This record gives sequence, structure tokens and C-alpha cells, in this order.
Amino acid sequence: MFDKNQLMPLIPEEPQIHEKAQGPRATPASGRTAPTPRPVPGPRPAAPPRPGRPGPLRPTPPAQRTSRDVAPAVPGPSGPATPAAPAATAAGPQIQLIPASPEGALDAAEEAVDLLLDSGRTPGEVLVVTTGEPHPWAAHELSFGDAAYWAQHDAGDDVFYADAAVADRAAARPVVVVALNGGPEPAAVTALSAAHSRAGALLIVCGDPQRINSVLGASA
Repeated sequence: MFDKNQLMPLIPEEPQIHEKAQGPRATPASGRTAPTPRPVPGPRPAAPPRPGRPGPLRPTPPAQRTSRDVAPAVPGPSGPATPAAPAATAAGPQIQLIPASPEGALDAAEEAVDLLLDSGRTPGEVLVVTTGEPHPWAAHELSFGDAAYWAQHDAGDDVFYADAAVADRAAARPVVVVALNGGPEPAAVTALSAAHSRAGALLIVCGDPQRINSVLGASA
């Protein structure tokens, strides 16, 4: 940016000798050129965040999720909401069923996660297990390799999505959400068994009620 004084015209009556009044350093030595000022480096631009799962972005590096201040009721089946158990009991976690078709089970699980975060749960408290197609976030993270995927799990600072086949590798979390979004019956049994053993306070199952009851009976 130019100094505005440099753009002012000279006053005719002013003697134009002020350049010589600057002393012996005003005139550069013969054969030398004035050094060009080097630009001062500014802050380096931040690296672009690694894309996270679809929907709300996770903190750099998802799409992740952050806890919200509003506290509506924890999701449950239609009818009066049942409050979530504050901690695990000797009988195991509280179980809530959310009716959904196989095609809508994943969306129902996402809505349940949103309500959990609204109620004050932190993202790292929630594990989501799928029985059919993997969640898009899981598929995306696995594209970076198995090690990078499980590094996200070990960090424990975001909602983690796992397929039923690897759910037994996931660590326990206070809340586990199961989406019965297809897949063979053994996958559903495996998912519910792993989810039940890893849910500290609350297990939410999204799927067809008849299938849920059948699978819960098989996994008992």
C-alpha cells in the first residue's frame, strides 16, 4: 500500500533539496543497488480438512459431531418416552426399539444419534452398528485403510460406525445404536449380541419389530 504522502504534489515554493538533507546515506554507493525488501512470511494456510462422513462434518479432520445445548427426550418407540438409564445395571443396558423398515433403519439410527447428541451425549459416547450396507462414513474411512479407520475408533472423540462383522472389535461405549438395515440373520444376531455387551447404559435397535424380537430371542 502506498503512503498517501507520496501521492501529494510538490508545493512550487518549496525548495526541492530535501533529498540531500538526509545525510551521507541518502545516496547509494556507486555500483550498489538498494536491497529489495524481502516479504515477511505470513501464517501458512491451513491444510484442507480430510472429508468426513456425509451430513454434519466432524471436527477437523466428519462431518464431526458436537454436543448440542438443547435436551429433548432420548429417542424411543412411539408413545411415552422412556428416560435413558443413567448408568449400566446388573441386568444390562436399557433397550429401546425404534420401528423401521430395512431401507429406513439407517436413517432412523441417524435420527437417534442426533437426538442423543441433543440430549447431552458427547459424540465419543456413541457407537453405531449396521447389519447390511455399511454406513457411508465407515465406507469412506475404510477407503484410507484399515489402520486409519480404527485410529478414528481409538481416538474416541466422534461417533463410530462399524459393520456387524467387526463390531466385536469395537470398545464399549455408553450408548450403542443398531441399524437392522438388511443383511443375513446371522449378521443381525452377531450385531445385537456385540451391541448388548458393549452398551454401558442404553441400547437402541432400529428395525422391523418382528425381526428385532426374533433376533433378540436368538441372541439371548
